[in-house]
Amino acid sequence: MEYPTYADVLAARDFTRPYLPETPLIYSWKLSQLLGCEYYIKCENMQPVGAFKVRGGVNLVGNLNVEERAAGIVSASTGNHGQSLAYAGHLFDVPVRIYGPAKNTNRDKVEAMRALGAEVCLHGADFDEAREEAERAAVETGARFVHSANEKALIAGVGVMGLELFDAQPDIEVVIAPVGGGSGACGNALVAKAQAHGVEVIAAQSAQAPACYRAWKAGRLDVDGPMETRHEGVATRVPFQMTMDLMWEWVDDFVLVDDAEIDRAMCLLAKLAKLVAEGSGAVSLAAALHMRERLRGKKVVGILTGGNVPSADLAHLLGSQGL
Repeated sequence: MEYPTYADVLAARDFTRPYLPETPLIYSWKLSQLLGCEYYIKCENMQPVGAFKVRGGVNLVGNLNVEERAAGIVSASTGNHGQSLAYAGHLFDVPVRIYGPAKNTNRDKVEAMRALGAEVCLHGADFDEAREEAERAAVETGARFVHSANEKALIAGVGVMGLELFDAQPDIEVVIAPVGGGSGACGNALVAKAQAHGVEVIAAQSAQAPACYRAWKAGRLDVDGPMETRHEGVATRVPFQMTMDLMWEWVDDFVLVDDAEIDRAMCLLAKLAKLVAEGSGAVSLAAALHMRERLRGKKVVGILTGGNVPSADLAHLLGSQGL
């Protein structure tokens, strides 16, 4: 595999700038009071598909060669990665087929992918079973298989948010990034380390799907763990080579938060910051709350990776939390 570099991130910024907006970095005084630190939110929920993944999708699909564009792409996704490829396919007129799990599917994300012109096939019990089917289909059809993590162009594209973040606040001390497959944590860590900011980069994952956490701690890929989270954006059963290699090199710490902590963070973002976050997008705040004493007095950024939560689900959650 060819791994991304800082130069690749700079090139991705130039390439994606005409197609994607810079997202705001918002200071939340209410969450800062709650946490005892200066807490900023990188609002990737304000991207065109409501999630950070579109940065990588546009960078990868827009740079395919003529033969790859004609053959189309196949990938697997629980929703946000698939939306990013569907959006990019729509921009660059590239056929896209996405495989997603047949169980616990976010129907809003499925419909969004189809609305952008992607073919969506539901298969298997979870993301990894859908991914295996997508790999088989790519071999059968000759389409370009796009892995959700092991792709240089995806991580370079995602890293553009790190450039924006440090341009806006060069003196940030801690960046907290949610992890499903790990591309978001890798992109931000790549930029932080390349710019020599001395920033602590902390990855965070659901305790109900801790594959990457366990791999990071063990220093190897062959780890076991449950995949029981209800938050599909972090519902990964196995770790991936490229992102784990990069996280082993660049991520300073890795923490787990359980689904109940993620639920509370979603509600706090809605109530105190007036921001909609899906579960995966709220993992960074859940981790900040989990590490409150450690972060006290520091300048901290939490990456709000996406906001694609069904409105009925968010309303139910807010009601159940008394908010």
